This record gives sequence, C-alpha cells and structure tokens, in this order.
Amino acid sequence: MDKKQRHSPSPWGDFWFAQITRSFAIFAFACLAGIIVSLVIGAWPSIEKFGLPFLWTADWNPPGAKFGALIPIYGTLVTSIIALVIAVPISFGIAVFLTELSPLWLRRPLGTAIELLAAIPSIVYGMWGLLVFAPLFGKYIQPLLAKTLGQVPLLGKLFSGPTIGVGLLSAGIILAIMIIPFIASVMRDVFEITPPMLKESAYGVGATTWEVVWSVVLPYTKAGVIGGIILGLGRALGETMAVTFVIGNTNFLSSSSLFMPGNSITSALANEFAEAEPGLHTASLIELGLILFVLTLIVLSCSKLLLMRLSKNEGSKT
Repeated sequence: MDKKQRHSPSPWGDFWFAQITRSFAIFAFACLAGIIVSLVIGAWPSIEKFGLPFLWTADWNPPGAKFGALIPIYGTLVTSIIALVIAVPISFGIAVFLTELSPLWLRRPLGTAIELLAAIPSIVYGMWGLLVFAPLFGKYIQPLLAKTLGQVPLLGKLFSGPTIGVGLLSAGIILAIMIIPFIASVMRDVFEITPPMLKESAYGVGATTWEVVWSVVLPYTKAGVIGGIILGLGRALGETMAVTFVIGNTNFLSSSSLFMPGNSITSALANEFAEAEPGLHTASLIELGLILFVLTLIVLSCSKLLLMRLSKNEGSKT
C-alpha cells in the first residue's frame, strides 16, 4: 500500500495571504487619509479667510460671514471634562465591585447589564435627557447646587445663573452616563488580568480590599486604566445627538456658569450643516469637523498606544 506523500505548503499561499491582508491595512489608511484630505479641501476657504485666529474667535454670525470656533471648542471640552469627572470615579467603583466584591452569581448579569447601556442609541439618551432629566435637574438639582457649591468662593461662579435644566452641565452629565459602560468595561478587564498571586500576597499580610486595589491592582494596570479613560474621552468628544438635545445650542459665551446654555462642535454641525449656505458658512462648519477629527484622532491614538503598552508590559506578566 502506497503511503500518501506529504507535500510542503506552497510559498504562493503565504505570499497572496500577506498581500491581501496588507491591502486591507492600506485601504484603512487610505480611507483615513481621504477623510483628512476632503476635510481640508472643504474647509480651505475658511482656513484661508480666518487662519489660526479661527480657533480663538468667539464670533459666529452667518449673516455677517463672521465665524470663530471658540464657543464650540469650549463647549466640547467643558462637557467632555465634566463627563470624565463624573464617569471615572463611578466606573472605577463599578470595576472594583465586579472584580473584588461582587458575589459570583451577580458578577456576570451585572456586567452584562452595564455593557448593554453602551448599546442604547444616543438619540434615546438625548430624548430622555431633554424630556425627563432636564426638567427634574432644573427644578431640584440645580437649585441645590446653587445653594451649596454656588456659595463657595471662586467655585461658586460655575454653579450660578438661571436654573433652566439644559446647559453645559446637563450635557456633561448625559455624556457621563453614556461613557460609563465603556470606561467601566475596560477597567474591569484590566483589573482581571492582575495576577491572583499578587493580590493574595497582599491579603496575606493583612491588607484591606482598598489597599489591595490602590497599592497592587492600580499600579499593575495603570496604563490600561488610562487607556480606558481616554477611550471614554474619545466617545464624549464625538457624541452628537444627545449633546444637541440638552446643551442649549446658543453661540454666546457670556458667563462662566455651567448652568448656561452653550454649543459644541457636534451640535453646531448637527444644527446648521443642512441649512448652511454654500461658501464660507459651509467651509467654517467643515473646519469645525476637521478640528474635531484631529482632537478625536489624537485621543484615540493615545488610547491605542497605552493599550498596546498594557498588552506588552503587563499582560505578558500573567
């Protein structure tokens, strides 16, 4: 009986496989480059007209053909910072509970429920924020904040003004609710890669759960935690519909109060792009999109680098 001969694999298979996968990578890079080029071309009349002062000019007057990005940039950054200030501690608490304190029977369903929050469409968050959250926030929470934090020197300026429900603070809180699932999921995953031996050793010498988390888990996973926070920031920077519903959509920078209505890059694009006149107005809106694209690209690139560092330096230790 003749034995079947074993043939060595053809080198052409590896060659074509490498070429096809390389073409996919090149395609993704070409799409990114194409988006940047198209944005630059579309925004060029605005770039040529206003130059760098466009970034710190507060005027936004379509009839007068005067445009500046200061108010949308300010609104985008302020709402994103508010979202991080609220979401990071809550996400940290969720991740610690799921990895260190939760009973086994509750861990999986609770983790799944938190992740499902990320699947809710942003427009649903926006409608809920405008119809339910904003009236309650303006009636009960904002007056309480004005009577407490509003009386603190310097800090009080942030919590003064009319309690109308919508505004920068409302938008920041809605964004915080939206990014909590992303940050909490990343924190939970990186906390779980901490070697059990390290935690058991700390518990063995009498450390409390808080001391184990603060002195063992966080130092071991700090790159991944920061990466999760940056991912949440990227999500907050790019959110459109939810912010548009509750931020107020005004192009005035008249007060430092977080209660006041404002505008963001995404809400400005959502509200004005469809009705913008061809020419300088449209080009200015496209330049806002270019600014947002650059900000988001920087944030997500930093996140990717930090997650790669986690995988290389920390995941390999397990």
